[in-house]
Amino acid sequence: MSSDAPVAQCGGTVLFAGCRRYRRHTAPHPVTQRRDKTLFTPGPLTTSATVKAAMQRDLGSRDSEFIGIVKDIRTRLLACAGVQMDAGYEVVLLQGSGTYGVEAVITTAVPRQGKLLVMVNGAYGARIVKMAQVHGIDHRAETLAEDRAFSANDVVRWLAADKLITHVAVVHSETTTGLMNPIEEIGAATAQQGRSLIVDAMSSFGGVEIDLEAVHADWLVSSSNKCIEGVPGFAFVIAKNSALVAAEGQARTLSLDVVAQWRGLENSGQFRFTPPTHAILAFHQALLELEQEGGVKGRAARYRDNNRVLREGMQRLGFHVYLPASVQGHIITSFHYPDDRAFRFDDFYARLSQRGHVIYPGKLTQAACFRVGNIGRIGRPEIEALLAAAKAVLADMGVKLAPVGVDR
Repeated sequence: MSSDAPVAQCGGTVLFAGCRRYRRHTAPHPVTQRRDKTLFTPGPLTTSATVKAAMQRDLGSRDSEFIGIVKDIRTRLLACAGVQMDAGYEVVLLQGSGTYGVEAVITTAVPRQGKLLVMVNGAYGARIVKMAQVHGIDHRAETLAEDRAFSANDVVRWLAADKLITHVAVVHSETTTGLMNPIEEIGAATAQQGRSLIVDAMSSFGGVEIDLEAVHADWLVSSSNKCIEGVPGFAFVIAKNSALVAAEGQARTLSLDVVAQWRGLENSGQFRFTPPTHAILAFHQALLELEQEGGVKGRAARYRDNNRVLREGMQRLGFHVYLPASVQGHIITSFHYPDDRAFRFDDFYARLSQRGHVIYPGKLTQAACFRVGNIGRIGRPEIEALLAAAKAVLADMGVKLAPVGVDR
């Protein structure tokens, strides 16, 4: 078949087959009669027309086809992490947002006599601390500045100082800023100290190559609507079988019991409670498209290119990147507000949105910043369109900035 031959049509969107990925030709949505805005956010994000089309089916949660799809998803997620069931790893799907998944792991993995070390250099590490507080889990929070990554030496020092710590929690891609914590280094140090590692890989899994064995993680959590490019509806946990077995009976809640959910999936292939069937169908399609793109390696290459074009383009417009290049990830980037009285972020945001581009407010506590994500079904053309719109908006606002040195 020619790469330009149409293979499907969904609403006003015609899909074309290509050797590596679909090229999208969009038209107004049949319901709203408006084109979707491009989402430069860390999730929910822009999805392909074929992922959206996959939701246009009704399958029963106990239907054999649906059970088969859930099984295939679990197998494919292990492959994304570079591990297999035969090597002692399992996948558990959980209804709810990514935060639900993290809370499920924290409240299941840490025993009542255990203690959790939470490494905090952003809002999502702080959120784990809040979970521990709400559930009465003994914990120790160690905080770094939001522009600093953790190191193995940090872990060794803190674990040596507190022998009661049984588990360590760290955020891989801290979307507060876009910072990447070195989880292989942290995991090796945690394992050497005989403790258990929990990794929040919410905005990295699927878009950053992760070798779970090399990370020494007992638990990893991510979500359906991030780098896999599915839609919101569930989180997933990749865990060592031994960690799941050891956590039997430890859960502090009914619905967030990861072990009970795993047992249900293993025994019958079914969720304990009503699953988000349409989101799961979309996610299965998204996994197929991830494979078509060359797997995690291929997707990471596109995201890195997106991020490079974004950062260099924004710097040419006069925006300063918040993080040093040594800790900047390729998922999302924080930019300082310009030092110009004419710049008001709410106005900048609204004007970009009116032009069809949605960015993200800042979440930093110490600096006035906004964030731009570059994941989802977007590429260089979408990034360049955003940059052109930002240039026009700055002119409309009367903001005059001088280009800054490009940080490579």
